[in-house]
Amino acid sequence: MIPTPLPALLSLLLLSFFTPGSSARSILKSPPDEPRFLLSTGRSGWSDDQYCDSWRLSAETNNAGKWSTVPEKCVSFVAKYIQKGKYRSDSDMVAQDSLTFAKNVTLAGDGKDIWVFDIDETLLSNVPYYKANGWGSKKFNETAWDEWVFQAKATALPASIKLYYELLKLGFHAVILTGRDESQRSITEKNLLYAGYHSWTRLILRGDSDKGKTAVIYKSSKRAELVAEGYLIHGSSGDQWSDLFGSPMATRSFKLPNPMYFIS
Repeated sequence: MIPTPLPALLSLLLLSFFTPGSSARSILKSPPDEPRFLLSTGRSGWSDDQYCDSWRLSAETNNAGKWSTVPEKCVSFVAKYIQKGKYRSDSDMVAQDSLTFAKNVTLAGDGKDIWVFDIDETLLSNVPYYKANGWGSKKFNETAWDEWVFQAKATALPASIKLYYELLKLGFHAVILTGRDESQRSITEKNLLYAGYHSWTRLILRGDSDKGKTAVIYKSSKRAELVAEGYLIHGSSGDQWSDLFGSPMATRSFKLPNPMYFIS
């Protein structure tokens, strides 16, 4: 047998790789097909819990963008997440990270060092309302929501009330910035006191001039007013990205978990 020169051998091998029906297919095997993504229901082969856990991550990180209701297949998952301890432990972790940051902040000590808090699903928990209304699987009903607000029965999120008072001890002043309407001021104050909060520096609600503004525009404009008054916004806590986005922002912003609804 006459040996085939090396260049010629390489040419033959390359030719065999690209020749239809060649035996090269027994040498170079394509990897098995990856499961395809089904845009409406998740990836094939996933269990509902796997899909819903990944959906929750997508929603929490804002990768999902604007969404209106919890997917029907994820209602029981969200209920379990909220009620079985994971919501509590995730909130505890956010509070722990917030406090770690706060302990390393150098305060001016002139009464202008502030931490901005949202209310709903940040300081106060409305879980009873959402439990009675499908865990976020139903379209928002403003009338039903207002009826709940005026009961003033929302309780404190355990992680948040602990963080709130730890920050006050460190010398921060609390500013509460909510999307609730100015007409709800007295009942909101009543609910905050009922839940155990006090000693806030300012409680800011939507006035007539704020109606129709998105949460991002409204809240960032209120932060701008605070900065113009000389306040230093060291930290900010909210369950929505719209609580935190927009200029000016806090030095550090902390997003609490909330898979029940989205506010832009």
